[in-house]
Amino acid sequence: MRFATLEGWLTWQESLNPKTIDLGLERTRQVWQRLVPPDLSSSTVISIAGTNGKGSTVALFEAIFKQAGYRTGSYTSPHLLRYNERIRLDGKPVEDQLIIDAFQVIDEARKDIPLTYFEFGTLAALLVFAREKPDAVLLEVGLGGRLDAVNIIDADLSVITSIGLDHQEWLGNDRETIGREKAGIFRTGRPAVFSGSDMPASIADQAIKLQTPLYINGREFHCEAGVETWNWYGPSRMLNALPYPHLPGQHQLDNASGVIMALELLAGKTPLDDRAVVQGLAAARLTGRQQTVEHQGVQWVLDVAHNPHAVSALARQLEKNPVAGRTLAVLGMLDDKDVTTVLTLMQPHIDRWQFATIENARGMPAEKLAGMAQSLLPVPPFDTHDTLDRALKTVAEEAGVGDRVVVFGSFFTVAAALAYLDSPA
Repeated sequence: MRFATLEGWLTWQESLNPKTIDLGLERTRQVWQRLVPPDLSSSTVISIAGTNGKGSTVALFEAIFKQAGYRTGSYTSPHLLRYNERIRLDGKPVEDQLIIDAFQVIDEARKDIPLTYFEFGTLAALLVFAREKPDAVLLEVGLGGRLDAVNIIDADLSVITSIGLDHQEWLGNDRETIGREKAGIFRTGRPAVFSGSDMPASIADQAIKLQTPLYINGREFHCEAGVETWNWYGPSRMLNALPYPHLPGQHQLDNASGVIMALELLAGKTPLDDRAVVQGLAAARLTGRQQTVEHQGVQWVLDVAHNPHAVSALARQLEKNPVAGRTLAVLGMLDDKDVTTVLTLMQPHIDRWQFATIENARGMPAEKLAGMAQSLLPVPPFDTHDTLDRALKTVAEEAGVGDRVVVFGSFFTVAAALAYLDSPA
């Protein structure tokens, strides 16, 4: 065995391919075909792509399938605290040894093919699912769709959650181009669901080209929000008085509506009753997505939002739920993000900023974040910090009863906050 620990494997993988992101299917497909058996045919496979909402959609699928008595295998990325979060069975991260064993088999099969860190992880997840044979496999697309490593698998159904501007250097500079890339997960004759709003025409064009039956939010299905419950309307039936998803944000109704539509389309393979839907909606949880934590009398809101579409949803949620005191923010972002738009969207809701440098090669320096903030009028009050930990300690000392702390901008930023809040006082 090359390495005895998961940490050893991951450190080595980071140096194997000089490119952090190296889009393309050939390397992953070639190694997958060498593995025995590369077989997911006993599972219902669902691929989930989109700019935002993928993680919430996976969480909703997991919760509803669990309530129906089905076993699930889920692959998502990135992780927050432990790599194992990326590969889950029945909603729980798998043990180190299961991943180590998969990495060993993949390494032996790849020979001289220089897989990326993400490709190694994707193949490990697929190998675990092929061996464990869960009833349903949920595959979150990491970047784009057409050329993402997950796309070597022909899913039984595809879901696209939303289309916004993110990763433009890889996917294109407009929503039509990005939509076309996301729709690369479609398969001929296999249904697809679009659960977001304002669908780019390129997605419909791709569905027509591939003869993919496409079910669109607001056309084949829609929802109607009430005071305490909501109704779902599909092509052939409706579901009334559904509980709101436990996941916060009005946009979660779109995600939930798309999940219900997908489950209706998959009823022949994984039938379930309305009770499972109701209980699953109420049970679904997702760490780091508008997650609220009470800490020493102060409300903390943790959100991995890092693009304008997700940050806009966060801003709406803050406006909808005001607090008696101030709203203080900790922001750390990567240098390839649309920071100016993010700051513009959030500035009206923040009383004081703590800008922090993410300790990563792609992390944007806090001074650069502050420089962008100073271009806004009125100039927001702020401090800068060379680490996330210092920013978190500062805001914790400053926040008082009735105040709210919002931590957002990156998975790295929220992971640091979770670790800080979990540490001994």
